[in-house]
Formats: sequence, C-alpha cells, structure tokens
Amino acid sequence: MTTRADVIFVDDDKDVRDTTIESLSLAGYEVTAFAKAERALERISRDFNGVIVSDIRMPGMDGIQFLEAIQEIDDALPVLLVTGHGDVPLAVAAMQKGAFDFLEKPFSNQALRERVARALQFRKLRLENRELRDTLDGAGDALDRLMVGSSEVMQQTRERIRMLAATDVDVLLTGETGTGKDLAARLLHDMSPRAGQPFVAINLAVLPEENIEHLLFGHEADAFPGASRARYGKLEHARGGTLYLDEVGSLSPALQTKLLRLVDTRRFERVGSNDPIDLNARIITSTNQSLNALAKAGQFRTDLLYRFAVATVEMPALCDHAEDVPVLFQHLLRMTAARHGVEEYRHPSADYLGTLAQRDWPGNVRELRNLAELYLVGIEKPDDSAEACPPRESLQARMEAAEREAIVDTLIRHRGNLKASYEELGISRKTLYEKMIRHKLQRVDFTDEAE
Repeated sequence: MTTRADVIFVDDDKDVRDTTIESLSLAGYEVTAFAKAERALERISRDFNGVIVSDIRMPGMDGIQFLEAIQEIDDALPVLLVTGHGDVPLAVAAMQKGAFDFLEKPFSNQALRERVARALQFRKLRLENRELRDTLDGAGDALDRLMVGSSEVMQQTRERIRMLAATDVDVLLTGETGTGKDLAARLLHDMSPRAGQPFVAINLAVLPEENIEHLLFGHEADAFPGASRARYGKLEHARGGTLYLDEVGSLSPALQTKLLRLVDTRRFERVGSNDPIDLNARIITSTNQSLNALAKAGQFRTDLLYRFAVATVEMPALCDHAEDVPVLFQHLLRMTAARHGVEEYRHPSADYLGTLAQRDWPGNVRELRNLAELYLVGIEKPDDSAEACPPRESLQARMEAAEREAIVDTLIRHRGNLKASYEELGISRKTLYEKMIRHKLQRVDFTDEAE
C-alpha cells in the first residue's frame, strides 16, 4: 500500500492536466497525471489507497472502458468521471455501473477537491472494512486472527485448541471469568468437521431452576398443566452439531444425573415421553470454578467431571500474558470501531499502551474489551487512566523478584551449600552461579562461617 493518499488523473488535454495537478497539489494531494488511460492502468492495483479521476472522452480507451478495466482490478476503487455538458447522461449511466461520482465541465477547483476528499474517505473506509473482513473471515487460521497474542502461553493455548478442533472429543474449558472461553468454544466448533452444523450455546447459570429441565430437554403436549403443545428443547436444536454448556459448575445434583446419561448415551427424552432422541453432538463445557474442588466437596459428580473433561483447555488469565495487552487492546479497539461504524478514532500512544500492560485486569479480556469501548467514545482518556491506575512493577521485574526470593530461601535452608541448593532448585551449578551474580548474592552470607 502506498504511503499516502494519491490521486491518479487522466485527461488527454495537457493544459487541463497541468491545472488539475496544481490545484490538487496545493490541497496536499500527491497527483500523478496521464494522457492515456492505458498507461494509468499500470499504476492501479487492488491495494491502491487513492482515487482515480478521468475524463470520459479520450482517444483509445475512453473513460467508460477505463472504469470497466478498473472494476476488474477492484470494484471498490472510487472513480470520478469528468464530462462535458452533452455527456451528462453518459456519466449518469456510468454511475449506475459503479462510478463514484462525476464532474461536469467546467468545474471549480473547490468542487474537485470536495469530491476527491469524499472519494478518498470512501476508499479508506472500504480498505479498513476489507482488512477487518480478512481478519474475521479471510484465509488462514482463525485462531491466529481472533485469539490474539504472541506470548508463549497464548501460543500453547492456540495450538491445543487447534489440535482438539480436528477431533470429535468432548472438551472442558476452564479459566477465570472473561478469559475467552466462549470464543474458544466457538473456534473449536468452527474449525471442526461439524462446522456446517448447529452450534448451540447454553449458559446454565442463567436458566431458571424451576423449568430448566423443560428448556433443555423439551416436552410433549400435556406433559404438565399448561403444556398445550409439544416443544423442542435446546438440546434438540444441537443435533448433529456442537452443544456448548457454559457454567456447568452451577448444575443441580438432579440435573447432573440427567446429563451424565446424556453424555454417556448421546440420547435423551423430552419431558413426558419415553421415546429416545439421538443427540449426535459434540459436547463442550466450561466453568470458572474448580470442578475438582466441587467434586471433593460433594457438590459435583466425579463421574460426570471425568466425562466432561475428556480433554481440557485452561484459558490463561490476562495477568499471565501481560505482554500481549498492547496488541490485544489495539485489536479490540479496531473491532469495536468497526462494529459501531466509527471510521476515525484516536489511536493509542505507545506510552498509554505501556501503562495498560502494567495494570491489573481482574476481569481479563472482557474488562479490556470494555475499556476499548470507553476509549472509542472518549470516556476513557489516557491521562485520566494513568492518574487513576498508577503503574505497577512489570511482569519481568516480578519474575526476577520471585526468582531471587526462591534462591535466597534455598540458600538459607541449606546454609550456603551450593550443591544441595542447585539440586533442589533443579538447575546446574553454573546456572546457580550466574543467577547469584545477577541477583548480587554471595555464598558467604548464608554460611555459618565466621566473618
């Protein structure tokens, strides 16, 4: 893509070319003029970020043919056609074919500049939207495009999801609230052989306890007072696809028993019926609680836990990959702007992105996404943010401090015995020496030897 917005101007009249170049150059545009449309085509590509202005009446390839040739390259390139009074109907017909606008001779410099400005804004928006579509729907691995982050833990998480997506095994997603479990579930489905089948997501924590069974399994007519007709349950809509059960830690003991049978047999019955229905769905579950802890406390069936957790994916908390925060924030900001149809917004400075990486994020990615919303509408201001949330120690500094503390504690317990210390720490003698030098530690400070 070129470094600045360009205008390509085509007209076989040299005086008109010279006048137009001068007018647009004074307005700050970089103008390239051609006498023939055939030569101008050599400069146009799908990534061209400017606008084309062309006369209609020209020898050789005329303006209409030029427009058609441009549309074969990229039908989203804005083309302004210049026409004489008698050719206005022709110009109108060209707009119906996709021309952006037309100018009637003689035109003022102001009119030309205004139309060029509008066309350039149109081109900018179309390129940004195209880039966004490529991010969301383009070729390539959806994980890399949607689950952003270059940290080691994010690379490992993506790779695990990528491998599991190719299988049909059930998956349990764990992690704190806001870490992206819903996105991971959707990607597991979209990248699986079941991608063309239904994806049914059910948040078990928000379903009303009194009729949760009816909502999940459905019911037959007259199954209970007020059931005048049969009703499909949410499970039935997932047949052949993927069933995503969110917040499984909130399941009641009775429902746990029913789901155990469902997971075992992949069959269920509507309330009031004895006829089994084949589910034939992959089951993905998620929780922000420890199912192991709930099982030990007698609040969750161990056999159901094992069936849910055929494979597990731990979604990392944002504090575990703080180095990803700057690029993740920019990604969320760009997505938010596209969703709201915002064409221009303040781009965060490097200093501001640095302060974001140093903040605590108890709400994880969801909290960062909320901040992107506030930033976009101007409620979140970098200066205010820095004032309200003073920077804390970087992740690297905290890791260094933890390492020093571990070495000091080991040396104290072994009274400066280096062999015993590096064996307990699981490192080599050379590595221990290097770390002691870096942390400014001396063996003599931990021994019982007389000073």
